[in-house]
Amino acid sequence: MFSSMVTQGAILNIPIYATTQNEARLGPVCSELSLPSSAFQSDKTAFSMFIPSLKSALEAVSTSPYQIAIVGIETHICVTQTALDLMAGGHKVYVLADGVSSCNQGEIGVALRRLAAEGAVVTTSEAWLYECMGDASIAEFKAIAGLVKEMKDSTKDAVQTLCKM
Repeated sequence: MFSSMVTQGAILNIPIYATTQNEARLGPVCSELSLPSSAFQSDKTAFSMFIPSLKSALEAVSTSPYQIAIVGIETHICVTQTALDLMAGGHKVYVLADGVSSCNQGEIGVALRRLAAEGAVVTTSEAWLYECMGDASIAEFKAIAGLVKEMKDSTKDAVQTLCKM
């Protein structure tokens, strides 16, 4: 799922920002993601990825509030703290339910409910991608639609999680 989101982001020219959690102890970003060389990458020990190096990278692109989609592991820790920090900074946050996980599956629904209550848009990658495209007449539509079909099972699982919220 994550690698498909990376591919779709590249098709739509959406910048990618990735962090590792204490890379020396927990390891690098997994190679399966196939992050493009243009992706911002930084190591951190904070649970939130909204760290000074990411803030600087975002400010280099624009100073206006951002619209940021979050995917990642440990929904109840890193994803939640990142989303809360971004919203506190005035940014619009989308949490892609089929792009988050946890070692304890029960934590995911709790975290997604909390984030929705705090003002994050909790949605699926498919819904978010179509919102980004806005119109089927764009050149990228066919490529994105094909990838969405490949992700249908993970999206289905996310929808079932959202329905339980």
